[in-house]
Amino acid sequence: MDYEWQKAQPGDLAQLVGLSHKNFIIRLTPGDRLQTHRGILYHDDLIGIPWGSEVSSHLGSSFFLLQPALSDLIKETKRTTQIIFPKDIGFILITMGIGPGSRVLEAGTGSGAMTTALAFAVGEQGHVTTYELRPEMQQLAQKNLSRLGLQDRVTFILRDIGDGFNERGVDALFMDIPRPEDYIPQVRTTLKPGGFFGCIVPTVNQIERLLNALQREDFAFVEICEIMLRYYKPTAERLRPTDRMVAHTGYLVFARPIITSGKALEPKTLDDELS
Repeated sequence: MDYEWQKAQPGDLAQLVGLSHKNFIIRLTPGDRLQTHRGILYHDDLIGIPWGSEVSSHLGSSFFLLQPALSDLIKETKRTTQIIFPKDIGFILITMGIGPGSRVLEAGTGSGAMTTALAFAVGEQGHVTTYELRPEMQQLAQKNLSRLGLQDRVTFILRDIGDGFNERGVDALFMDIPRPEDYIPQVRTTLKPGGFFGCIVPTVNQIERLLNALQREDFAFVEICEIMLRYYKPTAERLRPTDRMVAHTGYLVFARPIITSGKALEPKTLDDELS
């Protein structure tokens, strides 16, 4: 039996990529159209054709109809501040065990890029609660999540986390705020024992303060890292790294709250894991 290619349907998120890699992400809606500098594309002409198809604007410019990856959605997030890069987000999700059914807290919603990734990862069975202090940032994040159809998986709370979190016994909590070391007692209260804590900070000085705060609140299995990613030019005859590289984006710190018996755990290093 011949395989039938999956086709674009009304309501699907679609990515249109031009030959110069200029791309647009839209939600396919009967009767709508996308205006670009290379011509107009009508949604009705895109609905019902296989993903991966080459399509043309009314001016004859070529585009490819693709299903957007999570990294595409994150990079296209409308923002007024810096967002966490996909290279960091992927590692965060895996390291913190975030998947379908997880109950996750986020401190520092920002533009909603990390919120998008969390909502995508927890699926329909899980839920994300995200705290933000600035009303304008929360409103922007709500618009970004609604555009992707993920708003039902997220509860937005406008609040200073210094006043504590409403939730108890959550699976994971991620922070992207200026002084995470000031809120570790609140983190300890809301996370389940053995749950996952993670945060991103830009400087080494912040890591030092955070380590002291984690130790005071009986967090263990602390890990610190940064993610480097270098792309290569995909030309077989001239294969080499691209001219530009996003190097340092932030230090990632992970830890887990434990119930101690009075014996302190020694910090774990990579050498310990390899021995």
